[in-house]
Parts: sequence; structure tokens; C-alpha cells
Amino acid sequence: MSRRRLWKLWHLALRYWFDAVILGGVVGGVIPAIVLQHTKNGPDGPLWFDILAVIGFTTPLLLRRRFPLKAPLAIYVVIGLSSFVDRMLVPSIFVAFVAALAGLVLIGMYPDRARAVAGLVAVQGIAVVVGLNDPTQHGGDFVWLAIVFAVAWTVGFGLGGKFREVDEAKEQAIRAEREREEQARLAVADERARIARELHDVVGHSVSVMTVQASAVRRLLEPDQEKEREALLVVEQTGREALAEMRRMVGVLRRPEEAPALAPQPSLEQLDRLVEQAREAGLPVELRVEGAPLQLPAGVDLTAYRLVQEGLTNALKHARAEHAEVLVRYSDGHVELTISDDGTGDGGGDKGGHGLVGMRERVSVYGGELEAGPRPEGGYRLRAKLPIA
Repeated sequence: MSRRRLWKLWHLALRYWFDAVILGGVVGGVIPAIVLQHTKNGPDGPLWFDILAVIGFTTPLLLRRRFPLKAPLAIYVVIGLSSFVDRMLVPSIFVAFVAALAGLVLIGMYPDRARAVAGLVAVQGIAVVVGLNDPTQHGGDFVWLAIVFAVAWTVGFGLGGKFREVDEAKEQAIRAEREREEQARLAVADERARIARELHDVVGHSVSVMTVQASAVRRLLEPDQEKEREALLVVEQTGREALAEMRRMVGVLRRPEEAPALAPQPSLEQLDRLVEQAREAGLPVELRVEGAPLQLPAGVDLTAYRLVQEGLTNALKHARAEHAEVLVRYSDGHVELTISDDGTGDGGGDKGGHGLVGMRERVSVYGGELEAGPRPEGGYRLRAKLPIA
């Protein structure tokens, strides 16, 4: 038998074990006991009626999930009606008392307080009717039974409140998890759209240069270089078509409220300005560059700049850092960036976490590596390694 099948059987056993106990008790215990009591002159009603009555005020418990209020109230309706036919049935069998207590606990657990209280009042009234039909009942018995029923209802009321608190906590946890997943998904989508727009600017600039150069060279050709002129014309036309198609695609990704990005995209050449802005905002930043600066591809250069920008933003706005350090290292065909701070060491909470989601998307585009986490000595570190080629 597979593990999944065993798990289903175990789940069913946990859900329906009480129902099995009810059926087994009625069939194997209660009905034989009624037959035995009739042989000893216990209940004074017809045997067939007493058997049907016991089945009538026990089996409604099986419907408690579908009818959480009507099912337990049906127990008392059957008990009350049966007392008019057999006055000694309810006092003679203990199962009637147990079923009555179980029904009161279920009524107390009902989430609508007004209906739960009304159910208690109705049960107390039926109990008085059953007691009046029982010739052996006295005044003290009515008081004792009313107190026991009230206690059973109170127990159910307390249990119902606890169960509802647990269910609400589970629902809140599920909603929070869904919101986190949705926020992470939106962060990835936003970052991908942003990458696409920035790639448009980077690649679009390169294609524009190629197109202009092809057009310029075509005009410098001699009149007898017709084949070369045709080839360059194809390059020029293809470049213009590619630019137009790229603009259309990015127009779909761009939000309506966003204006076209006309300014040049930032790069590590503007890193001093970025660090200075962080200092002016109140965060002392130390900038170190190791190795000879290399000419980076436009997309890698932009990604490196965004990484430093994200790290300083988290340190300034979220981590409550008092000092930060930016290290740029050029070596072995890679550029490595490390942004460290002495803040709370949580990467900026939820906002920083979604920022890291976007950074991972951005770094993965260029085959780089990204590490982020608290430092052993305190604070937070964001480290990325991007291939130059």
C-alpha cells in the first residue's frame, strides 16, 4: 500500500472515529441493553419503539458537520417526544444522558452566540417536559439537571471559541503566505519589465549606432560598388526595423504612467555620484575600487550600478545602518561588488527581500552569482560577481 493511500486512510480515521464509536455503541451496546432492560421490566414502552427512539436521538450526531445546530437540537426533540410514549426510557438508559450532554456541547460551540443561547433555553425547556413526564423526578432533580446542562453548554462555548481562534490564525497565515508569494511574483515581474526597458535603451543605442554607421558608409561608397551599397542598405533597413519592433515590445511592458526613458542609463562611472547621494542622505559610505577598471558591457555595467544602488538603499532606508562600505573589484574576467553595512542585518525586511528577488533576476540574466545575508560580526552584506565577457 502506498504512503499516500495510508495517509488518506489515517486522515479518514481521524475525521470519522467518533462516528464509528457512535454506530458501534448503538448497534453493539445500547440496543442489546434495551432488550435486556425490557426483560427486567425497565422501560414501559414497546420494545420496537424504544429501539427506534434510541436510534433517533443518537444518529443525529452523525450529521453534526452538515447541520451544526439542527442536528443536536434534533436529539432533544426526539428525547422529548419519546417521553410521552415511554416515560421511563430516558431515565432508564445512560446513553440518553450522554447524547444530551454531547448535543449541548455542540450547541455551545455554534459560532452564532444568539442562536447558541436560544438553543440552551430550548434544551432546558425540553428537559423540564421530560422531567414532568417522569414520575420519579423531584424538584431537586430539575435544578441539578439544569446546572449540568449549563456546564456542558459552557464547555462547548469555550471550546468553540478556541477552535475559531485556531481556524482564524490558520486562515491569516495562509493569507499572509499568499500575499508574500504575490508580492514576490510582482517584484519579479516588475524587475523583468524594468530589465527589458533598460535592455531596450542599451541594445537600442548599439543598434542605432550600427544603423547610422551603415548609412554613413553606404553614402561614402563609389558608384560602381553597387553590391556593397545594397548589402549596407539591407543592414540599415534591418536595423531600423529592429529598433521599431523593440520599441513596440517595450511599449507593451511599460506602464501607462511611465514616460519614455530619454536620459542615458547609469553605469559604474556614476558610482561616485551615487555614493555622494547616500552620504548627503546621512549614511557615511566608504568606496573602494581594487584592480584596474575595465570597460564593461552596457548591460553588465547597468546591473552593477543597480546592485550598489539596491544595497545602499536597503542600508539607508530599512536596516538603520550607521556606516556602509562599497567594494568594487576587477579581476579574472569578472567584476565583483560587495556592499556591507552595520545595520540590523535583515536585508531590509519584506521590501529588501523583494528587492533581492529583482536583483537575483537581474544577475541571472548575465550569468552572475549573488549572495546576500547577515554578517557574522553584525550588519548585512550583498555580494555579486558578474562576468565581464
